[in-house]
Amino acid sequence: MKKFRYLLLVAALSAAVFFQSHAQSTDWVEFVNPLIGTDSKPSLSNGNTYPAIALPWGMNFWLPQTGKMGDGWAYTYAADKIRGFKQTHQPSPWMNDYGQFSIMPITGKRRIHEDERASWYSHKAEIAKPYYYSVYLADHDVTTEIVPTERAAYFRFTFHNTDSSFVIIDAFDKASYVKIIPNERKIIGYTTRNSGGVPANFKNYFVIYFDKPFTSAQTSHGKTLSSNLENQSTHAGAIVGFKMAKGEQVQARVASSFISYEQAERNLEEIGTDSFEVVKQKAKAAWNKELGRIQAEGGTLAQTQTFYSCLYRSLLFPRKFYEFDASKKVVHYSPYNGQVLPGYMFTDTGFWDTFRSMFPFLNLMYPSLNVQMQEGLANAYKEGGWLPEWASPGLRNTMIGSNSASIIADAYLKGGRGYDINTLYEAILKNTEKEGPMDAVGRRGATYYNELGYVPYDVKINENAARTLEYAYDDFAIYQLAKALKRPQAEIDRFAKRCQNYRNLFDPTTGLMRGKNKDGSFQSPFNPFKWGDAFTEGNSWHYTWSVFHDVQGLVELMGGRQKFVAKLDSVFTLSPIYDESYYGSVIHEIREMQIANMGQYAHGNQPIQHMIYLYNYAGEPWKAQYWLREVMNQLYLPTPDGYCGDEDNGQTSAWYVFTAMGFYPVCPTTDQYVLGAPLFKKITATLENGKQVVINAANNSAQNRYINTLQLNGKPYAKNWLSHQELQKGAVLDFTMSAKPNQQRGTKPADFPYSFSTGETK
Repeated sequence: MKKFRYLLLVAALSAAVFFQSHAQSTDWVEFVNPLIGTDSKPSLSNGNTYPAIALPWGMNFWLPQTGKMGDGWAYTYAADKIRGFKQTHQPSPWMNDYGQFSIMPITGKRRIHEDERASWYSHKAEIAKPYYYSVYLADHDVTTEIVPTERAAYFRFTFHNTDSSFVIIDAFDKASYVKIIPNERKIIGYTTRNSGGVPANFKNYFVIYFDKPFTSAQTSHGKTLSSNLENQSTHAGAIVGFKMAKGEQVQARVASSFISYEQAERNLEEIGTDSFEVVKQKAKAAWNKELGRIQAEGGTLAQTQTFYSCLYRSLLFPRKFYEFDASKKVVHYSPYNGQVLPGYMFTDTGFWDTFRSMFPFLNLMYPSLNVQMQEGLANAYKEGGWLPEWASPGLRNTMIGSNSASIIADAYLKGGRGYDINTLYEAILKNTEKEGPMDAVGRRGATYYNELGYVPYDVKINENAARTLEYAYDDFAIYQLAKALKRPQAEIDRFAKRCQNYRNLFDPTTGLMRGKNKDGSFQSPFNPFKWGDAFTEGNSWHYTWSVFHDVQGLVELMGGRQKFVAKLDSVFTLSPIYDESYYGSVIHEIREMQIANMGQYAHGNQPIQHMIYLYNYAGEPWKAQYWLREVMNQLYLPTPDGYCGDEDNGQTSAWYVFTAMGFYPVCPTTDQYVLGAPLFKKITATLENGKQVVINAANNSAQNRYINTLQLNGKPYAKNWLSHQELQKGAVLDFTMSAKPNQQRGTKPADFPYSFSTGETK
């Protein structure tokens, strides 16, 4: 018993040391676990992530490939074997990949096919960091290590077994090319494999330099090896051999370009003459620089790991899709018209997901980067004729809405300047009047929406109610931007009117949003638990709250604050029943809601992620404080199954980062962040302008989750929101937390966040 007490004391002291010392750490990246979310499959997503070995917003990522070529689930935690180490640009398994090829060391017999060369591995012999990856390939007795730059990577292979040592280059199928140049210890090639959204001339050109001479060299077509040093075919590859002593290493420097081989050589200059270890340290420093902008103190180890892992995911997409030419000028290959053009380009993000918190996070912490992204959006419109609602790398036909309006308006309203806002506004206006060349571009049902005030249920336009609700919010974003740009009053008034179109779908008999037919009657029969149909990847209980800009208007439609709060409460008290008939089977988002034990609350998908914050608009903020902590505690963990659904390119992670800080952008394009409650005892966020936002909650704990009092810059603060403009000046927020809710704070309408119906502009 004494020994047991001693061990408890040691554990307690260790925890105390962690709490006291980690705040002074500069190795924030060491809290990141890139394997969070990788224990996923098509039927159930715990994140649907992969370990991205990359720099923040890097053009090229690398991953250990466990899935077969072409499988969107390229790395899954449950897999036993690694098939190669793949350059990837995949934003999610559902979108799949492009610009992809792989490198694989083997020993013994030459085995070029991915199934034959695959090796058993163990997570016990795997190290995954954002800046460094290492794994032992048991069947080949080889250790592989990778460190990244933005457009290049450094490999190091340690051959413990000297029996015939080889490295395979797999340029993948769908047309590819390789050429071995032995006297330069070099391999060049290109891959064309993609999943759509590319012009006809799309290629990813790669160059690879080794530090040892080749003792053998062959190319391949599929599984067939050839002595030819050059191969252009449907599936090209190469295999080169090395004479190795036991424990000797082969190093390879790799870079690629979407422009040319010459440009790939320039991109390799990111490594230059640096050693593997120097590149590793530079990559680590790059991550610490960005992660260290927000310093979280006083949480548990698991909370700190989760926070920085979510911050890591928030800093990956949209990726840089531009390069630097011989004159060091920014250029890009256009995924819209196939030309090489000047200026920025970013890609691999879906605005349906990321308009909610990921892009607002950039506006708070990385506004200059978002200015570059806005320039990239203007270029995308000029080159493709439409704004990309989902880009990977060019236009992709998935999801709904025209949420580019929110992305563009929020950046400008938060102070972004120095790019062609007039062209972007032109693009936004085009979206409001026209359907695009595919469903996900422009506004499907735009004519109906503009004439009737909604997209009808019975005109063969799927997910019509969701479209209406999102168009209405996007029209509010346009209204806000139009005012800032001093557009004609008639134009401003048009969007002010249209942003109220959400009212047309509110059904007073159920108190929920409901599809409406062209003749003005509501859809019938109506099952509020039916997923899809009138809604997108959700049901009416999820989408009813999608009135980001006018929550007070929704409160009034529901019959007042008391009924509104009761409706919010019901989301958690209802059973997780569902109707999957629209899809014909249970989609993974349904299953994720069902197993979360939070009723109808479906945090694993985006439409409802802001809902908990709406208690602030009805005078019961303590309920938001309770449920936000529940979500952070139950649905986010620093483990391979650590998410509760698709992570979605930073959106679900940015939600956690914001919520852990104690506030959230419920309505982008306003100046306000709605209060939750901080998770840590202290957070220090260093803004781009050098000012700091310091969030103190010294008595925060698992029990003390409620805000008792709040001071802003030393003065009592009773409102349920914070101003973006005020935070940009630097701010100190002092929270006193309590185990019991303060039911007097934040209850007055004057303390509520902005709603369009209040008539006050924020």
